[in-house]
Amino acid sequence: MNDPSPSSVLPVLPTDAQSILELAARSLFDVFANASEGMLLVDRSGRVVWINDQYRRYLPALGFAREADFVGQAVSSVVENTLMHQVLETGKPILIDLLTNRAGTFLVSRFPLRDELGQVIGALGVVLFEQPQANLQPLLAKFALLQRELDDARQALAVQQRRGDGSWRAKHSLASFIGTSASAAQVKRQARRAAQSNSPVLLLGETGTGKELLAHAIHAASRRADKPFVSVNIAAVPDTLMEAEFFGVAPGAYTGADRKGRDGKFRLADGGTLFLDEIGDMPLALQAKLLRALQEGEIEPLGSNRLIPVDVRIVAATSRDLPALVSRGVFREDLYYRLNALPVRVPALRERTDDIPALLEVLGEELALRNGLLLPELEPAAVQLLMAQPWRGNVRELRNVLEQTLMRCESARVDAALVAQVLQDAGLPVVAQTTPPEPVAVPGRTPQAAMADLRPLWQQVAELERQAVAQALQSTGGNKHAAARLLGISRAKLYGSLPAGVQKTVN
Repeated sequence: MNDPSPSSVLPVLPTDAQSILELAARSLFDVFANASEGMLLVDRSGRVVWINDQYRRYLPALGFAREADFVGQAVSSVVENTLMHQVLETGKPILIDLLTNRAGTFLVSRFPLRDELGQVIGALGVVLFEQPQANLQPLLAKFALLQRELDDARQALAVQQRRGDGSWRAKHSLASFIGTSASAAQVKRQARRAAQSNSPVLLLGETGTGKELLAHAIHAASRRADKPFVSVNIAAVPDTLMEAEFFGVAPGAYTGADRKGRDGKFRLADGGTLFLDEIGDMPLALQAKLLRALQEGEIEPLGSNRLIPVDVRIVAATSRDLPALVSRGVFREDLYYRLNALPVRVPALRERTDDIPALLEVLGEELALRNGLLLPELEPAAVQLLMAQPWRGNVRELRNVLEQTLMRCESARVDAALVAQVLQDAGLPVVAQTTPPEPVAVPGRTPQAAMADLRPLWQQVAELERQAVAQALQSTGGNKHAAARLLGISRAKLYGSLPAGVQKTVN
């Protein structure tokens, strides 16, 4: 038997546009009827004329025992909160909407139906999802994450820019706070919440943890982002000049004062954010005036008897124990409680050591670019050694050690020996990466033989990591970015685990 010709198997497709449109309409109707959770048709007057099988299961929840009691009724009388009448009146579809009634909460779409003359003759309602929160949660979570990352990236594009009045825009965003550890993520969440408020924020943490960076980021994510960001390091201002620095000086207030007067930091930050770094070092005598400025929203310049209203959001930071200062009587208790409205604790670097590889990558690229150097690769042992240190100076100390290491490196790779030497020369105690584990008894082998085969845990882990990275690079054709994504690690972690000789041969 001869094979049938194509013309005898394939259906003859319509050639005119109208027929194609009619075919498409029938096809789409069938798709919605079979794939949706329910469909409902109303006529021009808003009367229900048809429901499909899926929709019938909602009738008991809507209070109808029989389909005949539902079909034929005005849709607004049988379906609570419906907007079908709006579609009939305007002729415009409602593509996505949440409908809540006695039957539950649904994600729905509504479409007008037209005749050959384009007149609205009815409307079609489609139930897309039941319990949309559960069905759409992965999509909504992904969208929220992408939106936050987009917002952070947009803020990161803003460079430091000085204004005509001497104030500064924020130069960091939350994207600048490097880290994906649980503690870093918690800090970012708290900072995002704080940015939506006008209450004072108190950043607590050791020196070098990134408190000033977070202050910039909170301002950049706030509604005041287009207003000034003014920073004052209280520890760097002499006590005799601090009142003038904060509140300004009236014209001719004292001999030698500017005849035009001088605006203080509060006036410069009006409408924006005032960052008070090292607030724990503020003299007790000035704390009362600061408290008044916070409570009343007004300041009195030095040598003036006129109160000036100001709108300033305060972000303060300290590495000192403020409750201890309060108990010693050197910091006002009422000022402490005023500043402590939104406390954010910034973790020490030793509490988020998993973030160190990413920090090394970002800081290394920045230092190499600034000094016009090629960035050498850090060997896994070097990275592990850096992760083992206590970092009393936190990120600032890590940056300093890394800069010294890069300046002293004479090859394309940085090994653990060079890192240890830099740490020793800087007077820092070098913490060993690991200690060899106790040998495990193996039948037929002496403890000495078992010990000879054992290596430090970090070496064994590094070897397994190198093997996994090599396999990922092989499967991605040598693409580092794709390999890191495949393994679910950062590029910095990937670089630290690359097998010897691979760095120069992959992209």
